[in-house]
Amino acid sequence: MNNNSNKMFFLFILFFSTLISISSNSWFGCWIGLEINLLSFIPLISNSKNLLSVETSLKYFLTQSLASINFLFMILIKFSLLKNFNMNNIISIMMNSSLLMKMGSAPFHFWFPNIVEGLSWMNNFMLMTWQKISPMILLSYYFNKNFLIFMIIMNLIIGSLGGLNQTSLRKLLAFSSINNLGWMIFSIMISENLWLFYFLIYSMMISMMISLFFLMNMYFMNQLFINNMNFFIKLNLLINFLSLGGLPPFMGFMPKWIIINFLLINKFYFLIFIFMMTSLIIIYYYIRIIYSSFMFNYFKMKWVNLLMKNNMSLINLSSFISISSMILSTFIFM
Repeated sequence: MNNNSNKMFFLFILFFSTLISISSNSWFGCWIGLEINLLSFIPLISNSKNLLSVETSLKYFLTQSLASINFLFMILIKFSLLKNFNMNNIISIMMNSSLLMKMGSAPFHFWFPNIVEGLSWMNNFMLMTWQKISPMILLSYYFNKNFLIFMIIMNLIIGSLGGLNQTSLRKLLAFSSINNLGWMIFSIMISENLWLFYFLIYSMMISMMISLFFLMNMYFMNQLFINNMNFFIKLNLLINFLSLGGLPPFMGFMPKWIIINFLLINKFYFLIFIFMMTSLIIIYYYIRIIYSSFMFNYFKMKWVNLLMKNNMSLINLSSFISISSMILSTFIFM
């Protein structure tokens, strides 16, 4: 009970620190919000009984501290030390780099898949969604356009190619998150409302995927092939994977369609090519996973049967949401 109350306290501080960061009227206040966020997230992910969890929390602390120091140093340079020198481009690039490192964006992504691999599914959900809000909003306040476009291309390419040879479902979702981060950065460059729309849909999709893997206790790809799952669960996986990849008429296609439409209007044809080709690579390896899980049929083990019976209502709810979102998005495109 005491452990749960501690977790609830740090969870409340985590949400509160994000609000401090995005509502502050000074860069120093934003930095304080980011630091409180870091110090409240580490107790949530660390577990003294699990050495991998302790190692993960230490890695997370070191990378986030490095980004925070760089961010604070750039704030001091910008507003106090070098007011007379024209260094706006360098300062904006360094501040953007710090925030991108906090989000786990390419090419500062090397810590992200390793940390995702050492966390539970629920902590991964928080890392892939809530922990991206503060840096993303701060990035929209002060950014270098050319630098961010280069970073977007890096995210798209590394996020799509990095997931090709993965056997871990957590690492697969980590590289998918890096790819989607490229789309989110571009959406926030267009409009904050578009970013919010993309972020909410991405959070909904990733929550359905993670809840399904959590309920079925799945961590590796071979578990999708070994477990002879119910047809509706397989259908749920199919819809969620394809929606996460951005295939029409699924829900994940809607925000991507708006971004592609904006690029077409402004004649950014090279960016359209990069966005579409990387999405095709992601859809390719999602279909490869789903095809294999549909084709393989093994006998269920007893513990799988027991687990399925206990969590069937939640799994059915997730399936219903996935199928209804597909039907709804189809009517929108019509």
